[in-house]
Amino acid sequence: MKTCYFEDACVGYRTEAHAYTISSDAIKAFANEWDPMPFHTDEAAAKESIYQGLTASGAHVYAIFVKLAHMQERKMAVIAALGIKDMRFIAPVRPGDTLSMKGHCIEARASQSKDDRGICEFEFTLINQHNETVLQLTQPLMLAKKSSDFSLFSQA
Repeated sequence: MKTCYFEDACVGYRTEAHAYTISSDAIKAFANEWDPMPFHTDEAAAKESIYQGLTASGAHVYAIFVKLAHMQERKMAVIAALGIKDMRFIAPVRPGDTLSMKGHCIEARASQSKDDRGICEFEFTLINQHNETVLQLTQPLMLAKKSSDFSLFSQA
């Protein structure tokens, strides 16, 4: 798999990863550990909720995004995520949904203090099998340059 370095991720660069299908067991297991709201953990209670059925926790949806980010066609040479500028949960994620991720670079600049890296800002979208957006976020990422000596990234 080729690595996407800072020089590759110019404004307009597009990436994607797919697909992850979520089960009701996975939704309940994650929620029982991290976000035990009844509409995430109990199918009967979820049917009576405003969601009218089981939904994945927002934390779980973000975790799926992170998993898909590691499954991109070209692995990005990410040194660090620098936060999240904006994150919106647009629609609920339900058992049986198959999610995929799309992203594009909206800003890129070389680091002013370290010449072996740069910062790229990406807009990412997580969509379900009906092409409905379930998550949108804007995230700046610090990427290694091809000339860096970071052994973590192979120049495959």
